Amino acid sequence: MFSPASIEQWIGGLLGVLVVLLVYQQVRINRILRESAKREELFRIVAQNAADMIALVDVKGRRLYNSPAYEKVLGYSTEELGETSAFEQIHVDDRYKVLEAAREARNTGQGKSLQYRIKHKNGSWRILESNASTIRNADGDVEKLVIVNRDITERKRAEAELEHNSFHDSLTGLPNRRLFLDRLQRSFVRAQRNPGYQYAVLFVDVDGFKQINDTMGPAAGDQVITETGNRLASCLRLDDTVARPSGKLPSDDALLSRSGGDEFTILLESIKHPGDAMRVAKRIQAAIGAPFRVEDREVITPVSVGIALSATSQEKPEDLLQEAETAMRRAKSLGGSRCEVFDEGMHTRAVNRLKLETELRTAFERCQFRVHYQPIVKLDTRQIVGFEALVRWNHPEQGLISPYKFIEAAEDMGLLVSIGKWVIGEACRQMSDWQARFPASGLYVTVNISGKQFAHAHLVADVRTAMRETRLDPARFQLEISEGVAMADPKLTSNVLSQLKHLGVRICVDDFGAAYSSLAWLRRYPLDMLKIDRSLIDNLLTDRPNADIVRLIIDLAHGLNLQVIAEGIEAASSLDLLRKLGCELGQGYLFSQPLEADAAQQMLRQQNVRSSAAGMK
Repeated sequence: MFSPASIEQWIGGLLGVLVVLLVYQQVRINRILRESAKREELFRIVAQNAADMIALVDVKGRRLYNSPAYEKVLGYSTEELGETSAFEQIHVDDRYKVLEAAREARNTGQGKSLQYRIKHKNGSWRILESNASTIRNADGDVEKLVIVNRDITERKRAEAELEHNSFHDSLTGLPNRRLFLDRLQRSFVRAQRNPGYQYAVLFVDVDGFKQINDTMGPAAGDQVITETGNRLASCLRLDDTVARPSGKLPSDDALLSRSGGDEFTILLESIKHPGDAMRVAKRIQAAIGAPFRVEDREVITPVSVGIALSATSQEKPEDLLQEAETAMRRAKSLGGSRCEVFDEGMHTRAVNRLKLETELRTAFERCQFRVHYQPIVKLDTRQIVGFEALVRWNHPEQGLISPYKFIEAAEDMGLLVSIGKWVIGEACRQMSDWQARFPASGLYVTVNISGKQFAHAHLVADVRTAMRETRLDPARFQLEISEGVAMADPKLTSNVLSQLKHLGVRICVDDFGAAYSSLAWLRRYPLDMLKIDRSLIDNLLTDRPNADIVRLIIDLAHGLNLQVIAEGIEAASSLDLLRKLGCELGQGYLFSQPLEADAAQQMLRQQNVRSSAAGMK
């Protein structure tokens, strides 16, 4: 039996233990409360200073807390947002997915990331990326949601811009080659599934754009391209596509991959008749051919259009684009400013052209070009006073090829300037040699340069370098430019000719009288000679107006203190008439065809011997 004292003692001990436990529990509770307060304070500090928007929401969707970032990002104060008004600012098309994400987080306890649009206080739309996490109570039930919203508007805008730029031309905003080919592919597939479906591709090239770009500058060229793109778009239906396929294709097809910045492609969807494509092409030519102003000048930019119609024979979409480009090049070769529809003959010519370009590039790399020299003579004595340097291609299989057969291809390839520079150097070298061999002859050499070479920034430097390296007297060198080139850009012409004359070289206007002849410009430039075009010489005896024109040209030149040379003299009767009209110089097959340097030198040697013999008499 326990004594009362022992029982009392036991109860006292038990009470002591209980007191200790209660004190311990209170201490523990106090510690938990302090830790909870610290966590809440930490949450408050983080939320108050976070760039992201943080919201605390109960299970009924009521907002318990909005961080200050809401006002910074969306412009709304905490009071303006209230408990539920933030939801009302969400785009109506995005509200359902926001509700579904919140419902899923409450039901599963798993937060879900999503993107949605919300209206800024200024009325613009912002794009938010939202992530939710859950807060559970002691029973493990979801009690609150912590929602972190990040403003990704600028990121999405940058992504959209990057996406747009990958499919659109940066200058005009038109679809680029990539997007055009994608749409062409869809039309191709549609036509395969539906044989009755027809479509067409137009390839448009701005005639003379290179000259505008070279003479007026890149800014003017950009303006021309932009205006052309706008006019093209205005001629088409909403379902059609106009693109600027500048740049290269990831393709081995050289014909397809050489499209330039002055070319556009058009996809005409669902045409009813092949004639529809031609009517659109004519409408395009009329629209683009109307004059417009570039800087302070009025510009007219005609276009050449190639048309290719969908057909079952095409194995891939790119075939149609290649056919349209081939047709366009045919239009340009026929003079430009016209429309051509592709046919199989064009394909054959295009293949031959590609072969020519390949061989041309090899020819330049392997030094297959030669310079021949056609004598220039005094008409009264037939004494050789100079030579015109004429380039020839010494083809390994075909022999000598005239420049008329390859000069256009060389220009399209961008090779013409390099060939022209080489001809200048070679002509200077040869004339320097003849200058040393025949010092008393007063010979000079003349080189005809193209419009592209004349407009090239390094022409004057190339001439200066050639004369310095060959030690040629500048008075023994002459450049010929056509009157069309001279009149294309008077400011450029005046500048380049002044620099050339400063070097001491001679200047001749070639093909004078062949086209338009604005006589006023002759006084403007430092010229030495006019060369009468061969078309006037060919019919000199049978066409009285031609003879009158030649007489006027000679009188005009003499009035301006210019020498006159007639080219293409083949008959003695033409020579006699030209002498009577007062023409001093001439060249043509009556005197000699273009010769290799050794043969030309032999003629000079013989002339020198005759002159010496005559002097001894």
